[in-house]
Amino acid sequence: MKYIIVLGDGMADEPIEELGDKTPLQVANTPTLDLLAKKGRVGMLSTVPKGFHPGSEIANLSVLGYDVAKVFEGRGSLEAASMGIPIERDEMAMRCNLICIEDGKIKNHSAGHISTEESTELIQYLQKELGNEFISFFPGVSYRHLLKIRNANKNIRCTPPHDVPGTKFMDVMVTAKSDEAQQTSDLVNSLILRSQEILSEHPINIKRLKEGKDPANSIWPWSPGYKPSMQTMQELYGLKSGVVISAVDLIRGIGVYAGLKPIIVEGATGLHDTNYEGKANAVIDALNENDFIFLHIEASDEAGHEGNYKLKIRTIEYLDNRVLNPLLKAITEMNEDVALAVLPDHPTPCRLRTHTANPVPFIIYKPGVSPDNVTIYDEKSAELGAYGLLSKDEFIKELFK
Repeated sequence: MKYIIVLGDGMADEPIEELGDKTPLQVANTPTLDLLAKKGRVGMLSTVPKGFHPGSEIANLSVLGYDVAKVFEGRGSLEAASMGIPIERDEMAMRCNLICIEDGKIKNHSAGHISTEESTELIQYLQKELGNEFISFFPGVSYRHLLKIRNANKNIRCTPPHDVPGTKFMDVMVTAKSDEAQQTSDLVNSLILRSQEILSEHPINIKRLKEGKDPANSIWPWSPGYKPSMQTMQELYGLKSGVVISAVDLIRGIGVYAGLKPIIVEGATGLHDTNYEGKANAVIDALNENDFIFLHIEASDEAGHEGNYKLKIRTIEYLDNRVLNPLLKAITEMNEDVALAVLPDHPTPCRLRTHTANPVPFIIYKPGVSPDNVTIYDEKSAELGAYGLLSKDEFIKELFK
């Protein structure tokens, strides 16, 4: 048996008044998801352990069966693994967004989804102006970058920028959780303020403003941590080999620590215009030599953060038609049985424009396994599924059973 997980990041939602109090999943045209629900079994999965923030780093680790309290060391260190940047024993890593601030408030967490070419130049400029033997900036993809600080204390409280659009940035600056971390807190806050001075006059941002685009006029570091220690999925579940396919450094970094080989798909953007067909083909090709594939698609999450329910519906339909439909056709024609699971990592309600910790609906389709009575896939229908409500590593163990 081979195994595939298709994860639609942030795909779950809440009822929306404009949709007749239905969710985007309930409204979207999803014949493949409904067919998988009819042929498989469904349930709900709690992906955010009590006491943890409902971030994608927490939820995706949970989906893969990891004990988050034991292995999580911040988002930055995971993304560093994807970027091939080592984290030394005396270093703290942080995700470093380029964001847009307008009238003293966080307008958005992505600087208007700035291009990688533009953001790379800005991060390299920040490294030149602010970097030193203790502080290092590394360019990533679009608005997602990395900051490393030597001899820093991770015991600081940081606010993810996608959680607080419209908030005065000064109200959500970094604070220390202990006296020992005060110096680190002060340093990160000073970097934020100094970045605003430096970035506001950069030619790229002047050009973006003239074009009516949001400027990348501040950094926003968050999710601090050291180098994590994780068992691979091969060690945990006896898999022979596996791959991770994602446009997002965070997910690829989780995959690296989990023993999964990252596959980069040309044209994969992490947005609604990503290369859906390319990702589906990459999964099909990878099945020839691997027994586990983790496919992550970010598009629905970004639509949720924008509060754009029409776009979210479209991304769900793209996932159904352009990824799951060809995947299901391919695996039914294979000589070896393939189990296919589909789920979000967390909800990203358009009303809230941020993540919540509510359980998410999932499907597990396995050839030869009797289906339950659920025939459509959405948040409400899955509550009636045979699996009920699962948590911790129960989902992944059901998949591999």
